[in-house]
Order: sequence, then C-alpha cells, then structure tokens
Amino acid sequence: MFFQPQERLCLFIDGTSLYSASRNLGFEVDYRKLLSFFRSKSNVLRAYYYSAVLETEEYSPLKPLTDWLVYNGYFLVTKTAREYTDHAGRRRVKGNMDIELAVDMLEMAPKIDHAVLFSGDADFRRLLEAVQRQGVRTTVIASIKTSPPLIGDELRRQADQFVELADIASHFTRRQIESRTSRPSAPAPVRHPADHLSDLPEE
Repeated sequence: MFFQPQERLCLFIDGTSLYSASRNLGFEVDYRKLLSFFRSKSNVLRAYYYSAVLETEEYSPLKPLTDWLVYNGYFLVTKTAREYTDHAGRRRVKGNMDIELAVDMLEMAPKIDHAVLFSGDADFRRLLEAVQRQGVRTTVIASIKTSPPLIGDELRRQADQFVELADIASHFTRRQIESRTSRPSAPAPVRHPADHLSDLPEE
C-alpha cells in the first residue's frame, strides 16, 4: 500500500459491504484496530461508517455498535431500513446507503488528499472519477479472493490504488474467544448490524 504520513485522509466504510467481505474471508473486524491502523499510515481527518438500521418499535439491535463507534472516533451515518414482503411472500429489506456516502465524499473532497473507500460496489466508479478530478487520490479496499469476487472491475480500474482486504486483515482482526473459556460476566461483543440483517435478502 502507498500512503503518505502527512496526507489528509478520510475513510468511507460501507458497513454492510465490509461485513460481507470479512465474513466471506473468515474473520471479524476489530474497528478500534482498523482506525489505529490507518492513523499509523496517514493523517486521518474522519472515518465515516454507513449502515442501514432495521429497528423495532422499542429497541434497535444496532445501538451497542452505534454507541461504540460514536465514542471511538467514527462518524456514524445511518438511516432506517425498510422491511417489506415481496409478491412471493418473502421478507426483504431495503436500505441502500450509496447516496449518503457519495454526498459525504464529494463534500470532503476539497478538504482531503486521499479518499479510502471500503466497498466493491461498481456504482461508485463515477464517484471516484468525480473526486479524482478535484485532485483527490483514491484507494478501494475490497476482495477478489472471495467467491464470487466482491468488487466490480470498473471500480477497481478507476481507483488509483486497489488493496486486497485479505492482505491487510491481520492488522484489524478481532481475537476469537471460545465461549467455553469466556467469563460469564464478560460483556457480549458488539455485533455488526448486518448480523441482524444478513438473513433477510436486500433489494
């Protein structure tokens, strides 16, 4: 990877995309280590984290994670995911965060030197092109080692730098603790929101 210590860098993390890739690769992200890793490489101005939230009337299962992220250096961007039943009677979830991410990256472009996108969604190709025209260097972090690859070819070609997620995962992998050896009083690990949505197909 090529990062400059003094460059102004911003992370844009598509939470569901990162979760899907890390689960496919067989590891769990430690978000504290992830932020520390990039802070050791560059001057991180902001770290945005995007996720749709499937809420009940009384309690959001995402709240433990959102609280942790807010108090530990992340700028959290969420919106309520809409759950519905399709014509075949299957439960589905609609909660795309592409617009929110694109708006934030375009607004930050004049203030940063480097945008790092955690997503393989090829729809972001034009977004990268737009910020590159403003002089911003772009890095995309996703995976081609998953089956199928979780990055579009157009996005990979557009980015100034592509980083394979599997190659850097060891820097921010959560330590796995066997449930049999964990203390009963130990708090449960903060779960990713996609844990609560992964069983429901997204439109």
